[in-house]
Amino acid sequence: MDFELTDRCKDYKERLQGFMNERIYPSESLYAEQMRASGNPNHHPAILEELKGEARDRGLWNLFHPDPTWGPGLTNVEYAPLAEIMGRSPLIAPEACNCSAPDTGNMEVLTLFGTDEHKERWLRPLLAGEVRSAFGMTEPDVASSDATNIQMRMVRDGDEYVLNGRKWWSSNALHPNCKVMIVMGKTDIEAPKHRQQSMMVVPIDTPGVTIVRPLSVFGYLDREGHPEVRFEDVRVPVSDLLAGEGDGFMISQARLGPGRIHHCMRSIGAAERALELLCRRALERSAFGKPIADNANVQDWIAESRMELEMVRLLTMKTAWLMDTVGNRLARTEIAAIKVAAPHVALKVLDRAIQIHGGGGLSGDFPLAEMWAHQRALRIADGPDAVHLRTIARHELGRYRDAVGLGEGGH
Repeated sequence: MDFELTDRCKDYKERLQGFMNERIYPSESLYAEQMRASGNPNHHPAILEELKGEARDRGLWNLFHPDPTWGPGLTNVEYAPLAEIMGRSPLIAPEACNCSAPDTGNMEVLTLFGTDEHKERWLRPLLAGEVRSAFGMTEPDVASSDATNIQMRMVRDGDEYVLNGRKWWSSNALHPNCKVMIVMGKTDIEAPKHRQQSMMVVPIDTPGVTIVRPLSVFGYLDREGHPEVRFEDVRVPVSDLLAGEGDGFMISQARLGPGRIHHCMRSIGAAERALELLCRRALERSAFGKPIADNANVQDWIAESRMELEMVRLLTMKTAWLMDTVGNRLARTEIAAIKVAAPHVALKVLDRAIQIHGGGGLSGDFPLAEMWAHQRALRIADGPDAVHLRTIARHELGRYRDAVGLGEGGH
């Protein structure tokens, strides 16, 4: 792996850092003021539309999209450092650059598996930042860490499918601009285990789709929302099936690989911001006659944070390189590894920064508490730690099964 960034990546990185310094960071307080003034946790602040317009003008738009038809066509290795930079201001920067989840994953799904009609009706407005989208996979009644467990039924009735079931943690479904969901359900319960599921495009205003309630994350009501959604006799045209019947599990795996590396790089960016805040606070505050930064335990925290961040960044960049060179399927073990490692490291760094900030670190006066809540949620979102650890362990054990005379699944 060549550690040198491409000239194209360096250019985007320099311009994105300039945008962050000149516009994103100075807008954070105004964003917070506009949210407070609205009294609505799902309010869409005017400053975001202003920043989106400027990001477009600066050419910092759809940076995530690997297809040069729709974006700059960056590789995973080129995009990863940019996702890290945007992760330093997670409430504003990703959406300002039209690089926020779950839209990024949904846009890639529509690019790969959508019909021409899907691309015209939904992909183009999403790429233009005119609408937002949601993703409906997780369900309240089953362990959704195993995607084959999902219970939503999608029953063919002539030229339509009839959808019945419940979803929750349907991220982005409460965003005022959310117009469409990509939903996963079962079309054939008699098919082989991984061919029972399908995915469909469902406009959020389709009759029978009901937003039941918002779900908070450690008491925070995220602006985009993660609600429970009920589907009662929701009729969807057969033409809104993505790929083919039974392809839902395959689509989910294609979608989650790139999404996970985006999350991980943003996690590293959030942790870098936390380490910066930790160092500044430790230098500015004194206790018992000396700066907090002079305490050996605080210096240990700073050194450990730097080492841990460098290690997890290297692992993430290696994973991005593998995704670019051998593909997502062959990089699945590394993808699983970073999905566990990056939030763990970010949580440790954030916890140290919160501790140095004392009572302030627990409050809304600093971004640390909300960032911690988001990172803790990532240990469950896109597959809980246990599932990814299982993937890594099975891969590792598989290297030695033949040597000890055991086949796959042997005892």
